[in-house]
Amino acid sequence: MPSLYADSFAKLSDASLETFTRRHDARERGLRISRQVIRLSANAIRAVHRSEFDNARELIAQARTDLKGCVSILESNPEIYHAGYMADARKEFSEANITLALLSGEPLPQPNEIGVDTTAYLKGLGDAAGELRRHILDSLRWDRWERCEEVMEVLDDIYSLLVTVDFPEGVTMGLRRTTDMVRGTLERTRGDFTLALRQRSLEEKLAAWTDNSQQSASGE
Repeated sequence: MPSLYADSFAKLSDASLETFTRRHDARERGLRISRQVIRLSANAIRAVHRSEFDNARELIAQARTDLKGCVSILESNPEIYHAGYMADARKEFSEANITLALLSGEPLPQPNEIGVDTTAYLKGLGDAAGELRRHILDSLRWDRWERCEEVMEVLDDIYSLLVTVDFPEGVTMGLRRTTDMVRGTLERTRGDFTLALRQRSLEEKLAAWTDNSQQSASGE
């Protein structure tokens, strides 16, 4: 004989299955979107380093279209939207947009302009510092000293901005770790750049001394 609560349990079962089915579908869709956005963003960053800016813009545009598919997830399952893997996708997308802007000389987009939250944007900004370091090291190999100085200033500006966002980790969702990483990147890059400048100065002095010595010898 059915219990007095059989109907109630049946309704609860149906409602639970429906709720978790929708949540599962949203999670699977979010995973697919996040993987695609991360892949496109990484490819866009690589294109930027090759100065293929148009290609980078196309890849970012594709990633932006994919991210728009998350709007429905935010509305129906915000816990999925704010999950770590989707937050990482927004961070990587931010990094791609920021890297493109900083290395191509375009205006720096704001979080609302690319459709991401402030935390994801600032973490992406911090990760972009590593791309700037790579650009500086590449520029050193090409003897582009003025370019190195320009990007060093931007790198310093990024750290100066992040260090002012001094709030508890529960508010910024781990931004302090990103700030510490940027500080380390800035210090290492400044050290590498300073060493390269001193080596360049020494080489110029040595070349000048060699020229003077040769001129003196020929004069004798």
